[in-house]
Amino acid sequence: MIKLDLKKLNIFTIISLMLLLAGILFYIYWGIRFGVWSDVGIYSITIVFVLGGLLGTIITLMETSQD
Repeated sequence: MIKLDLKKLNIFTIISLMLLLAGILFYIYWGIRFGVWSDVGIYSITIVFVLGGLLGTIITLMETSQD
């Protein structure tokens, strides 16, 4: 199981969270602006932002084990 340490919050975590938020907001904006909610192109752009944000947040907050 992955343990997250919130004390390790740094600039990379903030950038990752902003990337995640940008992906979600971009998808919502595109859907409202153009009325297209099921398009492969918008999915491919959104998934890069969202996965980058999620993975970046998880990686930067993971606890390191000290042997």
